[in-house]
Amino acid sequence: MNKEELMQVIPHRNSMLLIDEATKTGENTCEGKKYITGREWFLDGHFPGNPVVPGVILCEMMAQASAVIVSEVSAQSIPFFAGIDKARFKTKVLPGDTLEIRCELTGQKMGFYFIKGKGYVNGKLAVSAEFSFALVPREQN
Repeated sequence: MNKEELMQVIPHRNSMLLIDEATKTGENTCEGKKYITGREWFLDGHFPGNPVVPGVILCEMMAQASAVIVSEVSAQSIPFFAGIDKARFKTKVLPGDTLEIRCELTGQKMGFYFIKGKGYVNGKLAVSAEFSFALVPREQN
């Protein structure tokens, strides 16, 4: 999915649509990419003269990519973050890097989905986390 297709699955828009592409690679898996250009809003103050992608942004990128796993059931819903656990940051993600995201659905219970995500730069693990989100029905107007 490109950005236009992703906007059909998740409610994020510029400047909070943080991934460039995502693909469902199996029934419970997906891959995504974010090309870090150095012009992103979150690099302006993190850190001046030494831009590093913030960890919370890396987690959001993984979560956004993972939404494609449940895209078939989420058409009438909005995915909301419910939790982040075991987040680990192994190496900095910098301008010029491509964050390659791999996510796996590990469980589902009563509208909640549980994901393990990992982000790599040049094949090296940069970030990992477990997170959950809930699908909340869209309000009909």
